Amino acid sequence: MEYTIKKISELAGISSRTLRFYDEIKLLKPARINSSGYRIYAQNEVDRLQQILVYRKLGLSLEDIKAIMDNPDFDEIKTLRSHYRALLIQQQQLSKLIDTVEKTLMTKEGTGSMTNIEKFEGLKRERVRKNEDQYGTESRALYGTNQVIDSNQKMLNMNQEKFQAFEELEEAIFVQLKKAMNTKNVSSIESQKLARMHKEWLSYTWTTYSTKAHVGLVNLYLADPRFVSYYDNRVGQGGTQFLKDAVIHFTNK
Repeated sequence: MEYTIKKISELAGISSRTLRFYDEIKLLKPARINSSGYRIYAQNEVDRLQQILVYRKLGLSLEDIKAIMDNPDFDEIKTLRSHYRALLIQQQQLSKLIDTVEKTLMTKEGTGSMTNIEKFEGLKRERVRKNEDQYGTESRALYGTNQVIDSNQKMLNMNQEKFQAFEELEEAIFVQLKKAMNTKNVSSIESQKLARMHKEWLSYTWTTYSTKAHVGLVNLYLADPRFVSYYDNRVGQGGTQFLKDAVIHFTNK
């Protein structure tokens, strides 16, 4: 069966403009152009578009999607299994978050109650949700979908003591960043203590640590205005830049 651009856009729930753009960047080419100059799509293109849309839902950039799907070693079945695993975990996380919100509403309305353990679990899920909403796309582009899912799961598996230590260390990093900035030297004892603390903080949620990933993250901090505001608003202008420089010095030793 063949589809015009109008039909396939209706089928997929995306605009014709998006499909034309996918054609321009060679992400999704039509099967052929008919005598009237219209793009015509066949089953292979429908299947490829489905995979593209799944990747987009998982937060990957178009550039990354194209690189993956154009790779001659691309394994469709393996990729679909990976999608399936990711979606199941997201479904579980969403289900637990809905349950927490429902219990919170019942508590506020006086029709139910939450134990401290349930409140604590809700805090973890809310933090994961905020991270996904704000930085999910960038994280997946930098580390890959599976790594992000594993990191989220590691946070959700934390006991109360460990989660509290994780949050307290984050606050301590802001204090240490101010101290380090006062030295005006990224190689100072205070600055290198800052970098070690940041590494320790990442290790709470990262399944594996590498200096390359650490440097990639602080580079992302500086490139994203949201991260710049997050740090600079707490410690003053230049805080994000100083943290990045301190980490790079630390990882180069």
